[in-house]
Amino acid sequence: MTPPEPTAAPGRLVGVGVGPGDPELLTLKATRAIADADVVAYPSARHGQSVARRIAAPYLRADHLEVLLRFPVTTELVEHPGGYEVALQEFYDEASEELAVHLDAGRDVAILCEGDPFFYGSYMYFHDRLAPRYETTVIPAVTAFSAAAAAAGRPLVKRDDVFMALPGTLPVETLAEHLRHADAAVVMKLGRTFPHVREAAELAGVQERGIYVERASSERERVMPLTDVGEQVPYMSLVLVPTDQTGPRSVHEHGGSVAVVGLGPAGPDWLTPEARAELAAADAVVGYETYLARVPARVGQDRHGSDNRVEADRARHALSLAAAGARVAVVSSGDPGIFAMASAVLEQLEGDDFPGVEVRIVPGLSAMQAAASRVGAPLGHDFAVLSLSDVLKPWDVIERRLDAVGAADLALALYNPRSRARPTQLEDARAILLRHRAPATPVVLARAVGAAQERVTVTTLADFDAEAVDMRTLLLVGSSTTRVIARDGRAPQVYTPRRYPA
Repeated sequence: MTPPEPTAAPGRLVGVGVGPGDPELLTLKATRAIADADVVAYPSARHGQSVARRIAAPYLRADHLEVLLRFPVTTELVEHPGGYEVALQEFYDEASEELAVHLDAGRDVAILCEGDPFFYGSYMYFHDRLAPRYETTVIPAVTAFSAAAAAAGRPLVKRDDVFMALPGTLPVETLAEHLRHADAAVVMKLGRTFPHVREAAELAGVQERGIYVERASSERERVMPLTDVGEQVPYMSLVLVPTDQTGPRSVHEHGGSVAVVGLGPAGPDWLTPEARAELAAADAVVGYETYLARVPARVGQDRHGSDNRVEADRARHALSLAAAGARVAVVSSGDPGIFAMASAVLEQLEGDDFPGVEVRIVPGLSAMQAAASRVGAPLGHDFAVLSLSDVLKPWDVIERRLDAVGAADLALALYNPRSRARPTQLEDARAILLRHRAPATPVVLARAVGAAQERVTVTTLADFDAEAVDMRTLLLVGSSTTRVIARDGRAPQVYTPRRYPA
């Protein structure tokens, strides 16, 4: 049977953000939308008192058809057999169909939403259900955290600061991790979550910056330091963690510091959160120009690039900046403690020229770890790490160490294997290892792991092409127990068993 023609065009759905609490903070567009609507709907808790309606009350008409959308649960225990989430889903389904009756009858429906409709707003759940069926307009509003920042009299962010909006319902450790690495943040949805939010702020070390704001912009507004708040707070409250306003530390107040930061093998995906935080907090970043280019520039942060062959000068420069009061990050590819800048900085620190300068090492993912991960677990048992560069140690020392590693039957990671100035030493190293290893010993050639030019090859000690190796290549040489798993149509996997034969 053909359905009957509708008697009227469907009404329009309007999601109206009414702001944080002050009726005067409604936008002109929001007040017009309320005035033009036939039906005004608003959510409330079980007690039937709607915060959104109270905010919009000055703009309601006496002849408005009002629809109260009473939530089945707020902070109370839920008796629904499906639990909290199922009870809410059923509420939104049923309430949306109730509003659809008015829309089908040609009535325009305005749904009031405290704060902004699309920022943790209840409206969005009606939108998901009704917007595909009806003409819809969403009117944004002043957010609660904007009003809270104004009430606190503190700017949230400045310049290139990164701002995070976080729900207080996150696990404590997750929330603390976000707070630790954000320049500024707001934590919403407090109420029963507040003790966990305060614990997370303490773990992140931001509790002294934290500002508690309750019912921002309303006649019941309260603002106080986070450290002064008791255990019980209402849901309509939040915690601000504004950007640090202290600025660079003065040399007359505190000594400077150096953090030697590992960038990982390539790209931002390999950077640890700790390293990212150190780079963001630094007054100055020092490093080899190629590595320095991997660090995003920040306004107000000094950058000091140099050639790769002046590690000692670079280290002294960083320590000098720190001695003058700066917080300095020295960047290093991979892990800074493996053939990199950590040793160079500590070597320069050992004298008496930089008393009081704190030096911290911030680890990074090493090139050998990244290379090993591409093929499996070739370093799964005992292994050694050698650099084939004889710039800072004699070649005869390298030969003795290669011979000892071969005799000890250790898997081996080889850094700096071959350069234009050292074209023959890799072949010499192969000859030494072949005294102790079978020609079929697995070898992994990993070039530029993590970069667009990445190339990883699984071959053997006898067959690898030394001419294809350069300073961006790392070699992993297996022990006598290292195995290769062949796979049809896919790259082989390499691993060294954790058990060694008796």
